[in-house]
Amino acid sequence: MELHAFVLHLTRASSRRANAHHLRDVCKATDGFATVEVWPAVDGSALSSGDLSDVVGANLFQPSYPFPLNNGEIGCFLSHRQIWAEMQMREAGAALIIEDDAGIDANHFIPAMELAAQNIERLGYIQLQTRHTASPAALIDSNGPCRLSVPQVSGLRTTAQVVSKEAAAHLLHMSEMIDRPVDTFVQSHWHTGLRPAMVLPSGIADVAGDLDGSTIQNSGRPFFEKLARSIHRTRYRRSVSTLSRRSAAPAKGGLRNA
Repeated sequence: MELHAFVLHLTRASSRRANAHHLRDVCKATDGFATVEVWPAVDGSALSSGDLSDVVGANLFQPSYPFPLNNGEIGCFLSHRQIWAEMQMREAGAALIIEDDAGIDANHFIPAMELAAQNIERLGYIQLQTRHTASPAALIDSNGPCRLSVPQVSGLRTTAQVVSKEAAAHLLHMSEMIDRPVDTFVQSHWHTGLRPAMVLPSGIADVAGDLDGSTIQNSGRPFFEKLARSIHRTRYRRSVSTLSRRSAAPAKGGLRNA
């Protein structure tokens, strides 16, 4: 299957530009990609109130997301939606979407990508994960040290993932309105019908802290606000775990009723 690669980069994040270009160059040097390009991310801080009201809803599905979306999270979600839409205009059957705060270890990235490319048509969405999950997982395939599995509770983060054209079209349709960050939406396979797979080790690391920190999260909150958020997050994760166990999405990946 022919693959494209999109390096998602926020233009004003100048401290990440060199890393975005490095990611582009590494992907260009990796066999299997028909094209590789740096894709300009949507700047959430530049969106008008009208733009925001057109795309952001509330309590669109269960469990209700307990936090308001910030502009960075909205911009990130819209950036992924743009690429999902762009994929429908391309001939390639799948794409790697990698964010500009990713680090790459080619020793693991190359076999991880080979594994993803061999299975993406069937599975639809494969995360090149940066961390392990404690959730039970069904082992699907392996390539050297890299293991492809489908966890019951899908991992968060969109640092890097391989997405099929069919899955991108499905997720695009399911996200015409949004009420939570893109990784949390993708995690919600009881709603989307698509249970993401993951590869570990993937050769991908989150190096935002080594660049300039996250362009999404806002630290420095007061103590009691942090405490309240922690309580809400714990309750939300419990609901996610329950709904993941009951999900009708295929336990070994792929689209429901596909």
